[in-house]
Order: sequence, then structure tokens, then C-alpha cells
Amino acid sequence: MVSTYVSYLAVARNLGASLSNVASQATVARDSAYYTENIGKVTTVDDFMGDYKLYSYAMKAYGLDDMTYAKAFMKKVLESDLSDSSSFANSLSDSRYAEFAAAFKFSGETKTAQSDVQRDNLLDAYETSFDTEADDIADETDYFEENISSVTSVDDFLSSSRLKNYALTAFGLSTDYTSSSFLKEVLTSDLDDPDSFVNQLGDDVYLSLAKAFNFSEDGSTDGDVMSEDQISLVTSGYAVASSTTASSDTGEAYDTYFAAEIGNVTSVDQLMSDDKLVGYLRIAYGLTDDESDTFISAALKSADIADAIGLSDLHDAFNFDEDGALADGDTAQTSEQTATTTATFDENYQVLVANTSTEDATDNYTTRIASVTSIDDFLVSNADDDDDDNDDLPEMWEMALRAYGIDSTEVSRSEVRKILESDPTDAKSYVNSLNDDRFVAFRKAFNFDSDGDVTVPLQAMSESVVDDYAAYYKQNKTRYLEGDKLTEATDAADDEISYFREQMATITTASEFLADDRLVSLALEAKGLDPDDVTSDQLKKMFSSDLDDENSYVNKLDDNRFAQLVGSFNFDQDGNISADPTGTVQQRGDVLDTIDSYVRLTLEDDQGDSNTGVRLALYFQRKAPEISSAYGILGDSALFEFFTTTFNLSSYVSNMDVDKQAAMVDNFIDIKDLADPDKVDDLIKRFTAMYDMANGTGTTSTALSILTGSATISADTLLAMAQLKSG
Repeated sequence: MVSTYVSYLAVARNLGASLSNVASQATVARDSAYYTENIGKVTTVDDFMGDYKLYSYAMKAYGLDDMTYAKAFMKKVLESDLSDSSSFANSLSDSRYAEFAAAFKFSGETKTAQSDVQRDNLLDAYETSFDTEADDIADETDYFEENISSVTSVDDFLSSSRLKNYALTAFGLSTDYTSSSFLKEVLTSDLDDPDSFVNQLGDDVYLSLAKAFNFSEDGSTDGDVMSEDQISLVTSGYAVASSTTASSDTGEAYDTYFAAEIGNVTSVDQLMSDDKLVGYLRIAYGLTDDESDTFISAALKSADIADAIGLSDLHDAFNFDEDGALADGDTAQTSEQTATTTATFDENYQVLVANTSTEDATDNYTTRIASVTSIDDFLVSNADDDDDDNDDLPEMWEMALRAYGIDSTEVSRSEVRKILESDPTDAKSYVNSLNDDRFVAFRKAFNFDSDGDVTVPLQAMSESVVDDYAAYYKQNKTRYLEGDKLTEATDAADDEISYFREQMATITTASEFLADDRLVSLALEAKGLDPDDVTSDQLKKMFSSDLDDENSYVNKLDDNRFAQLVGSFNFDQDGNISADPTGTVQQRGDVLDTIDSYVRLTLEDDQGDSNTGVRLALYFQRKAPEISSAYGILGDSALFEFFTTTFNLSSYVSNMDVDKQAAMVDNFIDIKDLADPDKVDDLIKRFTAMYDMANGTGTTSTALSILTGSATISADTLLAMAQLKSG
């Protein structure tokens, strides 16, 4: 009679072929195909349990087939929140129940307008945008100041789009729609001739632009193209026009611009045509955006109106008559009036600078986005929500647009809605039709469906699967450790997991994932695979494999864990992120894992029909690397039987105090040795020898030889001899 060890070797030495043979059995193949084809149709626990073929298949795959009848119990397991350590599945001593629950996502992925990573990335970009803005203003100003002196003609100036656009921006003019030929006429006008082109326009803005340069009528320059005062006027105007937030630099630019321009103002209409001057007065005299320009104009002209609407200080700071003009010899302001206005502006502007911290805005955004369930919610103004303290803060959509370099004036709220409803993965969608990467990035920062409702974030790896990989990785990196080594390993694992979570929320292609060694290493180690055992080229072949093709590269590998790894990602055949592979209650990787587990359990059961010892040996071989303490053996009846048989212990040992049992296990087995395949094999040799002795299977002499280590015949020779006999 063939010994248990030799029977075990016949299976274990050719495990891939053994599993393939089992998988190809008609019943197994049919049941596996049914599971693959139908698990994606399941959406609820009741659906799952209502299909006995699916339910019983999964129960066997996770070694729980003896509990298939207990549907009420298993429903509580499947509905457990695994993130809650006190949930039903986590409170059970048998870890198989938590593993079973983890393989299914009946609670569903969390629908949210933004994941934590999406929100944090957006807010980081929002805060960074202010520093970027200041740097951009400084860079453009440096360029203007360094290059304007080299201009010798109006054609030189207009041929430099950078210089031209700088000047246009400084005076609030469009850089897109103001033609160079028109500007040439403006800049070469004779300012002293009332019939010249610019004077005939009757537009004070273009007149101010012309005054900022010293071009002759033929377009040449007689001396410097701009004086220092003119350059100062333009650079201060540019800083004011380009700044979207209060800062000390912008305040100084405001003062410079006001001082330079107010002396040129001869009427209320001229003053009101300059947005920067009007903005200066609003700040100096505490006017809000709700108070229209008409109020300001009326107050400047009429003392009575100014008094009626509470703007007497503004009226008294200027010298306009009721027609909005100046009497002969008068200026818009005396030096004293200008000093008073400037002092008031500086005082009020410092308050604005003090209130420019983005902290309140980001706090408000974080609070509000958490309760957003639709695009409608997202577009609700701060003034219309339930919080009365956030009315003066930036709107959520304005912050989001700014984060991606989009000015809120570039797009209407209705266009924002169309962008957020469109599919960024569809080349023909509205957002992609804009041909602007900024809008695509903005769209990808949110999780709205085509109806405008929140949906599950589409990531390269779904959040629940990331949770699973994080748990497995940490478990594998900290197994067997204690004390300071455990603390250090835990901290290091937590750092890698944080990195993995953050990066997986941004990965959009398989190539991006494979290019990051830290991400690849964590994913492999979470599956119990050594990153050093696989090359980059091999991984590329795996991720380009068709999981539905049994002859594809990854499916032909001996280790099924690689296929499970590839199936854990939401990549399509081309390696791009896609919603198609995400699955419903089970991801592709979990489906493959379930099928592989079912085939392995079937193999063990088939072997157990002939020899229980072989089944126990195969079971121990499979579970040994997962055991992290003596309690892992004590809590598993099959492992406990393996242990007591291996060391010839009475079953009455189970009546001892559990801590004493654990101490006894540690006395016989160094748990760390279970990570070493050779030492696991030594234990299996001992177990099979003792099993044969206790059960009269195999030859006693062979069993004793294996047990005592005195055998001179190798295991390979024993296996060959057994195969020869059977032939």
C-alpha cells in the first residue's frame, strides 16, 4: 500500500497539473463556468443566497461548505462592515468568515462626489494656485521690464505677443480680440490732436493705453519707448488686473496705479471707465459688490445723494460737480484728498490681506463636498446653503475651477454642469470636445454620472480592493514580529499603504502602475509574491493578457496569484482605466481567487476520499504560510488535527487551558519556520509518517524511516517507485 507521504508527493510535486486535472473535470468545469457567468448579475445578498449553485460554490471555495445550511448566520457575515473591528464577521474567532465577507462587496462601493484623495488633491492645487499666480505675475513683470527698453518701433512692440498682451492686460483689454492693426492706430495717434484716431474713439481706456507709450505717428520712438513712470503705471496695472487675491504686493501696486492715474482723471465718467480705480474706491470706502457702480457715480456727483446712501466720505474725497465734471483749475483730488483716500484704502486692504488665508475656504469646501449627492448640490451657492457664516467665501465650483487653472469667467454654471455630466473616458463626450486638458482634469476630479448624481469613484483599483491589499500587505510584513521590530515594521507598512492609497487614486493606465516600483512591490507582496522573482517584462506581459483567454500569458503561468493580481485592476485590454472590468459584488480578481480556491478545495476533498492524511497534508501546505501564531493552529480543527497527529499528542489536549495549549504548540513548532517551504515539508514528512503509523496506511518501515530521518531512499525515488508499482 502506498504511503501517505508518497501519495501527497504525487499531488504536491505536480500541483499545477493536479489542479488543472481537477479544473477540467466535467462537474467542476461546469460549476466554475456557471459561477463566472452569473456572479456578475448578483446585486444583493438575497440574490446570492437565492441561487444555490452560486452560493454553495462560494461556500465550498472558502472551506465553509459545512455551514451552507446556515443562511441567516451567513447573511450576517456577508453584511458585516469589515472596517468595523466589532462587526459580526470580525468578532468570529474563525478568520474564514471575515475572508469570505471580504471576497464580496454587498455593502457596495461608497458613492461620493469626491474621494478623500480627489478632494485633497483639488484643495492642494487650489492653495498652490495662489503661489503660482504670484510667481507668474512676477515672471511676466520681469520679462516686460527687461525687454521693453529694446523696443524701437510700434511694429517691434506689436510683434511681441508677450509684451503686447502684458500691456493689454494692464489696461483691462482683451488679449484675444484686440487686433494689432487697431492697436497700431491707437499707439501712433497724436494725443494733442483732437481729431486723431484715439481721441476720436472717445474711449478713456484706449487713451490711457496710448499715453503709456512714446510712439511717434510713424511708429518710431524718439528716445525711450517708455519712461520709468510709464513702466510703473503699466506694471502696477498688470499686477492689479492679474491678482485674484489680496496681498501686500498687490496693495502696493494698487496704490501706485491710483497715484499715477487719479491726476489724469477729468470726469466721473472717465473714472468709472477704469475698473481698477473703481475697485480701489470700493476698498477704500468699504463698498460691497452689491452696491452698483451707479451708486458710486451718483455719490461722486451729488452731495445729497451721497448723504442719503451713506457715501458722504466718498463724495467729499473728490471735487466733481453735479454734472460729473471739474471746474476750471480743479483736479479730481487735492494732494490731501488723495492722501486720505490712500490711507483709508491701506487700512481696509490690510484687513483683506489678513483674511486671505485659504483655511476658511478649504474648511468650507471640505464640509460642503461631504454632503454633495448631485451636481445640483455642488452648484448651490454659499449664500443659499444652511451656513450663514460662509457667504463671503469662494464658491465650491469657483475653487474647483481655479485648482485646474480655469478662471470662473471662462465658463458658465450651465457649462460646468455639462462638463460634470459628460464621460471623460468617451472621446466624443462634451468635455473632450472642448479640447482642453484643464477641463478634462477638472471633470476627473469628481464622480458624477450622466444624470448628475454621485457615483462610485472610478479608480485603477477600487477602494474596497485597495483596502484588501492594504490589509494583506500589512499582515504579511508584520507576521511573526514582536516588540520594537513589530512597531517599526508596522510604521513602515503604514507609510507604504498611505502612498499606495494616494497613488492608486491617480493612476489611469497599467503602464503608469508598472512604472512605479513601490506600487508594484506592495501589490505583489500583498499577494504573497516576491517582487524579486518577477521581471518588468513579465509583468507587462501579464497586464496585457486577456483574462478571459485560458491560453493567454498570465493564465498559463503555474502560479494563479498573478492572474488574480491582474484581475484586481480595472484596466481594459489596452491597459486603460475602464468601468467595464469593475464587477458588481465581486471584482475580477476575487472571482478568479474564488474559482482557484474552489478547485484547490475540490482537489483536497478528492484526495481525502482516498486518504484523509493526504488531504490534511495538502491543507497544511496551503495554510502554513498564513499562520502567524499558535492560536492560528488551535482555532482551526484541521490544523489542530495535523499538529496533534504530527507530535503524537492525545486529542484530550484540547481540554487544556488555551494559553497552555498555545505554549505547547510553540514548544513543538517555531511558527516562523512555517514561512520556509523546506521546514513545512519536514513537518509534512513527520505528519504523514505518524499518520501512517496511527492508521495502518503505507508501510511501517517507510513511515519510520521518514520519521526518524534514517531513510536512505529519497522522496523522489519513493515517488518513482510508487508510480512504477501502480503502473
